[in-house]
Amino acid sequence: MKNIISILFLFFTASVVKAQELQYFILEAENNNPEIKAFNLRYSIAEEKVNEVNWVPNTEFSAGYFVSEPETRTGPQRARFSARQMLPWFGTITARENYATAMANAEYIEIVIAKRKLSLSVSQSYFGLYEIKAQQRVLSKNVLLLKTYEKIALKSLEVGKASAVDVLRLQIRQNELQQQKDVLDEAYLAAQISFNKLLHREGTTALIIPNELFLPNEDVLPLKRVLALNPELLLYDKRYESIAKEELLNKNELNPMIGFGLDYIPVSERTDMSFNGNGKDVFMPMMTVSIPLFNNKFKSITKQNELRQLEINFQKESKLNVLESAFAKAISRRNQAKIQSYTQEKNLKQAQDAEEILIENYQTGTINFNDILDIQELQLKFQMNQISAITSYYTQTAIINYLIK
Repeated sequence: MKNIISILFLFFTASVVKAQELQYFILEAENNNPEIKAFNLRYSIAEEKVNEVNWVPNTEFSAGYFVSEPETRTGPQRARFSARQMLPWFGTITARENYATAMANAEYIEIVIAKRKLSLSVSQSYFGLYEIKAQQRVLSKNVLLLKTYEKIALKSLEVGKASAVDVLRLQIRQNELQQQKDVLDEAYLAAQISFNKLLHREGTTALIIPNELFLPNEDVLPLKRVLALNPELLLYDKRYESIAKEELLNKNELNPMIGFGLDYIPVSERTDMSFNGNGKDVFMPMMTVSIPLFNNKFKSITKQNELRQLEINFQKESKLNVLESAFAKAISRRNQAKIQSYTQEKNLKQAQDAEEILIENYQTGTINFNDILDIQELQLKFQMNQISAITSYYTQTAIINYLIK
């Protein structure tokens, strides 16, 4: 019972450490990734545009001097000063702000998508590193195992129970495994650089990768309907909403604009007579209405917006089909990986039993090194396949998480 508890504790600890390490790498990648930083800046720009649209047309000031002063009853006019301010129709500025806010919301969804894609890339690269490292460890163990067999073969050679060919075959097999291990060393270096670059690190930065991953006994079955909350689909909703806000703005732009102003005309006094109001300056309040009589532009924008909304609906439908297909494939491949892992584990146990029988035969002098090599090759095959299956399981889980979480 104590051993079982210890094993369960180690399994739980290993799983938690693995999850913490991966989550740490993902957070580091999000904080350092230049693409994410660029998306954040785009979102900040979009937010600032909300302030940009809160504007009214420029206030107009004008001044004129009469070269030939026009005579009026109260005296000659010397100059003219004017001030004008046009104001958009009620609700137009609010419509602009709503449109700019909708565009900013769409930019925020772009950030969420970029982070999820980065998280998926980090996870896939992380499990790829685990696969290489686990395969290296298996190859090292098999090389040591072949060295043990070689010692047995050398002892058997001394007593005439084996031939020099058996020894050479074991040595050749060791060379082949060492070659595979050296190739994996190069592959690990390349994968390490790629992983570190996702985190915006130096390529040669050392990494802590778990030695072993375990498959859970039961999988939580993800709900297909959760796909509707995937940011890639929500992005289409935000774009559709932004077009709706743009159309409301277009309708507000179709309304007239109202302008207010004031004209001031200084008047000189008449010298030929004296009366009340002589030389009285002129103040003239003004009101202007700007009406878009030729509104083909606004009608065209409305038609374009309708077509763009139809386009977005079709794009969303197409994307949903793609995501549902990817979801089904990921579920199927994860299930396949679990089946393959259990099968390889069973095969490996049987191969190890066969190996024990062959080693026991060594005491009776009937050992066959050809059989030993065949069993060793089978064990290596099963071990490699099991590592690939476990890696595939976690990689597909990362894809599922990208789609539904």
